[in-house]
Amino acid sequence: MPAEPWLRPDWPAPAAVRSLMSTRHGGVSAPPYDSLNLRPAGLPGGPADELAAVLENQRRFAAALGATPVWLKQVHGARVLRLEAGAQPELAEADASISTQPGLACTVLVADCLPVLLCHRAGLGVGAAHAGWRGLAGGVVENTVAALCQATACEPADLLAWLGPCIGPRQFEVGAEVLQAFAAAAPEDEAHFVHRPRPDGSPRWLADLAGLARARLARLGLQQVSGGRWCTVEDGSRFFSYRRSPVTGRLAAAVALGG
Repeated sequence: MPAEPWLRPDWPAPAAVRSLMSTRHGGVSAPPYDSLNLRPAGLPGGPADELAAVLENQRRFAAALGATPVWLKQVHGARVLRLEAGAQPELAEADASISTQPGLACTVLVADCLPVLLCHRAGLGVGAAHAGWRGLAGGVVENTVAALCQATACEPADLLAWLGPCIGPRQFEVGAEVLQAFAAAAPEDEAHFVHRPRPDGSPRWLADLAGLARARLARLGLQQVSGGRWCTVEDGSRFFSYRRSPVTGRLAAAVALGG
């Protein structure tokens, strides 16, 4: 296990902003969830880790972050939840959140999808988005940026972004429906797809999920985007990956204002 199990975002966030990304190290879960599985036991579907292990893992993550993570029921959509002290329901259905409340951490779970963290340059607010290809094509990043700008009365150029680990461009094989979902809205996004047919000739492409997110953030007007250089599939010793192993744990990325 590394000396520190956390991945600390390397972005120029102000001192008021706290951010953290988990790896699979530093927890108490047994295989195949070893060891820092953060997937809430209350989420439906699929096999479940031991509740006591998940709760201890979540406690450790919150302590390292120094804020209270707010977990979401993610559905690969584009809904953004604004976090308010005592106001948000447990496991609300959304794929992104924003906050201007100190101590409440916007948190997303991933195991190949892209986590996108946002903050205001002056520390007025934060946000996090869960961006798989469906959510990204459906506007989850645009909706999160718009919600954070509205909450802090700023322009997108006033925001910073950090992209966490996700399935990388050498591993993310997709079909024509994924290419079309992006190219229909922005033809220039085809540059982030490499045509690689299967041996039987069936059409497939390799997609750069982080590159697609960077392009969307740039079109919105963000000028500072960091991270986005890790592949969850290729680095199995450090990250969970659903594509590599469907029965697996979940990583978390979170950002909060200091209390």
